[in-house]
Amino acid sequence: MNGYAVSRASFSHEEKLSLIDDRSLSDVESESARIDLEGRFSTIQWAATAKSYCNGLRLSSWSSMMLRTGMFLLPSFIQHRCARERFRTEKLHPTAYLDGMRGLAALFVFFCHYFYTAFKIAEGWGHDGVNYEIWRLPFVRLLYSGPSMVCIFFVISGYALSLKPLKQTRSRSFDGFSRTMTSFVFRRFFRLYLPPLISTFGVLILLRLGIYEMTRDFASDRDYMHNVIEHHPVLEETLRKQLRHWVGEMYNFVHVWGWEKFGGATGYDVHLWTIPVEFRCSMMLFLVMFGTARLRTGIRFLCVALLMWFVLRSDKWEMFLFLWGMTLAELDLIRGAHEPNSTQPTSTPEPLLPLEKVPTTAPEKRKACNYLWTLLSIPALYLMSEPDAGTDGNPGWESLGAYVPEWFSDKYRYYQMIGSIIFVFCTARSVSWQRFFNSAVVQYFGRISYAIYLMHGPVTHTVGYMVEEWAYDLTGTEGAAYNWGAVLAGAINIPLVIWAADVFWRAVDAPTVRFTKWLETKLSIED
Repeated sequence: MNGYAVSRASFSHEEKLSLIDDRSLSDVESESARIDLEGRFSTIQWAATAKSYCNGLRLSSWSSMMLRTGMFLLPSFIQHRCARERFRTEKLHPTAYLDGMRGLAALFVFFCHYFYTAFKIAEGWGHDGVNYEIWRLPFVRLLYSGPSMVCIFFVISGYALSLKPLKQTRSRSFDGFSRTMTSFVFRRFFRLYLPPLISTFGVLILLRLGIYEMTRDFASDRDYMHNVIEHHPVLEETLRKQLRHWVGEMYNFVHVWGWEKFGGATGYDVHLWTIPVEFRCSMMLFLVMFGTARLRTGIRFLCVALLMWFVLRSDKWEMFLFLWGMTLAELDLIRGAHEPNSTQPTSTPEPLLPLEKVPTTAPEKRKACNYLWTLLSIPALYLMSEPDAGTDGNPGWESLGAYVPEWFSDKYRYYQMIGSIIFVFCTARSVSWQRFFNSAVVQYFGRISYAIYLMHGPVTHTVGYMVEEWAYDLTGTEGAAYNWGAVLAGAINIPLVIWAADVFWRAVDAPTVRFTKWLETKLSIED
């Protein structure tokens, strides 16, 4: 399936730095996002807001419960506007741009899985002398290039999991390093697997309620599905068989003993094949950090470089990206990118009347560097635009395809992999890119990124397919009419998935993180 989805069955300052610290709500959740969650979007806050309305209107208990439920189901960005007390969001942390980058990557993965059932999106612009649609052009195709976004996920995960341990290693705080690593190893399983366990169990419930049966015929109808037909979850004969099937699928989902392609993928949501990959690579990364913690910096870089060559030559591109994330994190620590006085884009307004004159040379130099790194990110984005069907027959890519090693099996990922590394590297040094990823809308997608990843499959296969069938029946399924049907359905389904992800984030994703931290506290030996 071209890598889209298988189609079958501590330090006070460092605590603020860490992308996966003890209080974070995702792999790359910044401290500002945590404050925003606990302040504006917490369960206590939405309940208190609803209660205030109930008291003011003197509603009955049933009406009060319905109002509270309605308040909870409102998107979080609307909820906080209804709150009487306004919360001030603190200044974004220097690594907050990675939250936003991951959020957009998750959104674009959803776009990929949504549109590849209708359109042949894997071919590049001009493929075999046809396919000259504008949306196939390099850069534009990144809006739905799922495999490229997966590469971004893995680089960011390697960066996020390495940043705090590397900071402690470099400061010779080995006791702190030991505590951090044991916490990471303990919590990683729960962080990655608890939310999908809950989401797939929700799929089981919808199966038993007959919701998936309402769209089963549509899901395999070639009149509507002009390209990829995704696996539709199977309804077993009895509830007992369904539960046994789900338990078996979840057992295989915790796939740590093999590295085969799509290993651990589950038929309850075929898009989740990356979760076992993330877990395996995380454990390997932790082992590498343990093994290199006491090495001198240069020797550690040499060892990691040799490991990167080894895993790449062994055709483990995912581990290669994790190790590069670790390398980029240490490079940023060396240049002091996360120090409080380092130059970072900020939402805090500058004073209108400076107390003293500031030399113009430093800002001019910073502006020149910003332009340079922003400019260098453009070739990286081009490499990330490598067509998912491969380089053959694509203008501008055939010559590059000749340099892809023969032993590299997923050849369409080769330049996507290289481009993602370069892009993260350049973004860490580009104020313009950081300002974009730190914008409010992009940061919102960063907060719900994992929820988008988990929710877009179930929502699309149930309500989404109902909406699509209605839209195609309205517009027709031939020629341009089919395209308009896809646009009409997307105008409804895309906001629907975002809403479902927002609710799942508050109802499941954030509480599981707090539960994991609580569980670790209860089970750990106190110092």
